[in-house]
Amino acid sequence: MKVALVEMQDFAQGTSSRSTKLVHGGLRYLKQFQIGVVAETGKERAIVYENGPHVTTPEWMLLPMHKGGTFGKFSTSIGLGMYDRLAGVKKSERKKMLSKKETLAKEPLVKKEGLKGGGYYVEYRTDDARLTIEVMKRAAEKGAEIINYTKSEHFTYDKNQQVNGVKVIDKLTNENYTIKAKKVVNAAGPWVDDVRSGDYARNNKKLRLTKGVHVVIDQSKFPLGQAVYFDTEKDGRMIFAIPREGKVYVGTTDTFYDNIKSSPLTTQEDRDYLIDAINYMFPSVNVTDEDIESTWAGIRPLIYEEGKDPSEISRKDEIWEGKSGLLTIAGGKLTGYRHMAQDIVDLVSKRLKKDYGLTFSPCNTKGLAISGGDVGGSKNFDAFVEQKVDVAKGFGIDEDVARRLASKYGSNVDELFNIAQTSQYHDSKLPLEIYVELVYSIQQEMVYKPNDFLVRRSGKMYFNIKDVLDYKDAVIDIMADMLDYSPAQIEAYTEEVEQAIKEAQHGNNQPAVKE
Repeated sequence: MKVALVEMQDFAQGTSSRSTKLVHGGLRYLKQFQIGVVAETGKERAIVYENGPHVTTPEWMLLPMHKGGTFGKFSTSIGLGMYDRLAGVKKSERKKMLSKKETLAKEPLVKKEGLKGGGYYVEYRTDDARLTIEVMKRAAEKGAEIINYTKSEHFTYDKNQQVNGVKVIDKLTNENYTIKAKKVVNAAGPWVDDVRSGDYARNNKKLRLTKGVHVVIDQSKFPLGQAVYFDTEKDGRMIFAIPREGKVYVGTTDTFYDNIKSSPLTTQEDRDYLIDAINYMFPSVNVTDEDIESTWAGIRPLIYEEGKDPSEISRKDEIWEGKSGLLTIAGGKLTGYRHMAQDIVDLVSKRLKKDYGLTFSPCNTKGLAISGGDVGGSKNFDAFVEQKVDVAKGFGIDEDVARRLASKYGSNVDELFNIAQTSQYHDSKLPLEIYVELVYSIQQEMVYKPNDFLVRRSGKMYFNIKDVLDYKDAVIDIMADMLDYSPAQIEAYTEEVEQAIKEAQHGNNQPAVKE
C-alpha cells in the first residue's frame, strides 16, 4: 500500500506534543464506567513500551488517599485491582496498597492531615513529540511519503463524486499541487471538523474541544521525588505531578475550548488552579506563580456528547465514513494511537478490496519497533544503553552525555555519535550534546524551523528553558547555515522563537481571538 501523510504544521505541533506525556489506561475512567477504554488502552501501554523503550518508560505512581477524598481505601484497592486485570498488567507491576507511613516514605511532601494511606501502581511516561516523530520515521523507512508544512486546501472528486485526492499548498514556498489517492483519511485531530467542512457529505457527528494546561517547576523549589496522582480540593479533578529531568510538571486542567486551535495558551486562571492544587496536596512547598518556569496548553479533540462536562466526555475513538468515501478518525487517547491506526488501515484495506479488487494483509504493528526501538526489547534496554556508553568513551564523548543520548535516541544513537566525530561543533557555540541533536534532527527528522527543534525534537522549551535562552541564537545561526535561510527567514524565525518563549513563560492572560 502506498501512503502519503500531509501535515500543515510541524509534526506533533498540535495535540501530539501537548499532552500529559503519559501512556496510560486512564484510572479515572473506571469511575465513569468506561471499561472498554480502560481495557483497550491499558493493554496498549505494554505494546507501546515494548516497541519503543527509548521514548516510553514505566513510572510508579503514588495515589494518596485522604479522608473525604475522591478515592477511599476500599474503592482504591478494588479500582486498582480492576485496572491491573483489565490492562493485563504483569505481576511485577501490579498495584500495592500502602499504609500512611509507607505512603509518606514514598513521598514525604504529601499532605499528612487526613492521610489514610495510598495506592501504588505503574503508568508509563513518554516523550509525546518524540514518540510521534519516531513512529513517523519508521513509517518513512517502510515507504510512506511524509511532508510537513503542507496544508490540505480542498478535496478532489471523481465523476462519481468520490474523494480521490487533495489539493495542497506548501506553506514554506506557497507552491500548490495535487496529491491523488484511492482513499483519503482525515486524521486532523482538533481540525477534523474543519477538514470535513470541505466535503459535501459531512454527517451530523462533531467534536467538542477541551483544553488541558501543565506547569513546570524546578525540583529545587518543588523537590518531588515520586510521581503522584492526586485530587484537587476545588473540584475533585485528578491531577498528575511528575518529576522529569530536574523539573516537576503538574497537570492537567480540563475546560471547554473555542478559541484558536493552533496556539492554545495558558491563562492566569489556569496557573492559579494548578498552583492551588499543588499547595493543597503538598502544603510545605508553598509554590507561587513566580516559581513556574514554563507552561504548555493542549487541546483534546473529543467526540461531542450533549450535556456533559469536559471531564465526563468519553475518550473513545470513532471512525466516520462519508458518502463521498472520506474516512475520518476522531477522538481517542495518545495511548491508543497504534490501535486506532490499525483500525483505520484495516478499513482502508477493506474498502480498497471492495472498490478496486486490491488485497492487503491485515495491519500488524503490534510487534513492530518504532525508529530507534531496535534495542533487543525493553528487558535489554538498560544493557543496550551501557554498551553504547562504552562505545562513546572510545570516541572521547562524556559518559553522562552518551547515556542521555543513548537513552533518548535508542538504536539511532550511533548516527549522533558519528556527527560528534565528523562535525566541527567546536565552532558552533553550542555544547556537543545540543549540537549533535540539532544536526541529527535537521538531517533525519525534517526540522526546518528553530521551534521544531527547541520545542518538539529536544523538548527544551518546556523542560530546560534556560538552555533555550542561552543557546537560541547559536541554534538559529547553525540552522541558517545548514538550511540556507534568507535574511527575512532569519528575522521571522527569530520572532517565532521569542513568541514561543513568551507563551511558555507567561501564557496569555487575555482571551484568545476566535478563529
